[in-house]
Amino acid sequence: MAVPSLSMIQALLRLPNISWHLGRAGVLGHVANITLLPGWLRQICRLLDKAVRSRSAVNDAGGALCQALARLGPGFIKFGQALSTRADLIGPSLGQSLAMLQDRLPPFAAARARQMVADEIGQPIEAMFDEFDDAAVAAASIAQVHRATLLDGRKVAVKLLRPDIHKHMQADTALFYSLAQILEWLAPALRRLHLVTAVKQFGQLSEMELDLRLEAAAAGRLADNMRDDEGIYVPWVDLENSTSRMLIIEWVDGIRIDDIAGLSKAGHNIEKITEYAARSFFNQVFRDGYFHADMHPGNIFVRADGVLVPIDFGIMGYLDFQDRLFLARLLSAMLDRDYDMVARLHKDAGMLGEGVSTHQFSQSVRAVADPVMGKPLGEVSLGLVLGQIFQLSTRFEIEVQPQFNLLQKTMMMAEGVARQLNPGADMWQLSRPLAEAWMQREASVKKRAEQIFDDAVQIISRLPKYLADLEANQQKTAAHPAPVWPGRVAILALLLAIASFFTNYQ
Repeated sequence: MAVPSLSMIQALLRLPNISWHLGRAGVLGHVANITLLPGWLRQICRLLDKAVRSRSAVNDAGGALCQALARLGPGFIKFGQALSTRADLIGPSLGQSLAMLQDRLPPFAAARARQMVADEIGQPIEAMFDEFDDAAVAAASIAQVHRATLLDGRKVAVKLLRPDIHKHMQADTALFYSLAQILEWLAPALRRLHLVTAVKQFGQLSEMELDLRLEAAAAGRLADNMRDDEGIYVPWVDLENSTSRMLIIEWVDGIRIDDIAGLSKAGHNIEKITEYAARSFFNQVFRDGYFHADMHPGNIFVRADGVLVPIDFGIMGYLDFQDRLFLARLLSAMLDRDYDMVARLHKDAGMLGEGVSTHQFSQSVRAVADPVMGKPLGEVSLGLVLGQIFQLSTRFEIEVQPQFNLLQKTMMMAEGVARQLNPGADMWQLSRPLAEAWMQREASVKKRAEQIFDDAVQIISRLPKYLADLEANQQKTAAHPAPVWPGRVAILALLLAIASFFTNYQ
């Protein structure tokens, strides 16, 4: 490793405090079981675990890690939640535990909140709001929410970023980056887990969450996509007055989707709500390729008329057409327990290396999937199976795309909500007719031709840059031949696209 940077030195100085909290929660005892770490480091973890472990520490690794991260503060909470999407790194079980990591902190002072609102609107708070409740209705690591009433009488929720949160998140992200580098230096075997890359992805997601204008745009896009869908409603956003540090969004009155007693008492049709939830999840993922990626029960309410209302649009996922088609075929094959098809899909998508046996991959998928898929339909967790498959990625040199990791976490949450809502229902069997109809429609010759044409147009649009780069390189190396004529390259791109269509179309 190179000479330690200032950020690395700062990371080392914070290690004792981090180790203390990890040790008290019992995390170090679980770390000592990680075989990828050197023996001396595992022994140190065992000794520290015996010395500082709290009597109240929980026994399971996920619970212990959640407990420690909550004590370490906002940046660590968000990092834990981000890690929950990396089943390929930490496994589906630990990922499921981290997905449930509670993101609650004491609210900052009401006077500070009022001053922030005034600063954002550039005038006294009374100029925009008829009422502004001082007590925060929710307070998390990034922001807190206040109920308010606009001058025109509309009820809204006002979301405010925590003071100095940018500075704190930047410091914590720098710490995680340095710790990832140090770990890869201490234990070279960890490099295949791409820890540094995981931290970089976390930094990108954090930057997006810290700009509330992006959340406003996400809510608007989701509302447009689902405008004509039955059983779901996306709140409107006051785009004119929302800023990077303040989001003004429609207030939602309703019952949490996991409050079964409250829903039953209010006379709601649980089966209908389950159907709405399953169809909404399918439409977001497959029809639109744009989905709410933080669908825990606290982010879904049921209105008095039985309509589902999602909130909190800070984390969204996107899947392009090819990703959606691959995923639909994969889930269909999993429901049929056709593991040879699962392997072929990975091979056809170019996700398996040339030297990897599809038979071996199929057997490995069967080994991790059969124990889950063999359960009664209502207990089958495709999210868990998908996480198990992602965990095979290292052994078979599969590069798991970030969008699939985010989707796997969302699937686990959706399944959890469905089981709490209606234990006897199977959301995948409810969604399967929709998926099969979608595949039949979208995989048609016309749709495939449209997709290939779009891909070809994108290739051609990039040609000037490619050719300019090529010409610049040739000027540096006079021995290289003259640049290829743009028209020939364009024709070649189109021919390759057409050949790909006839090769892959089934």
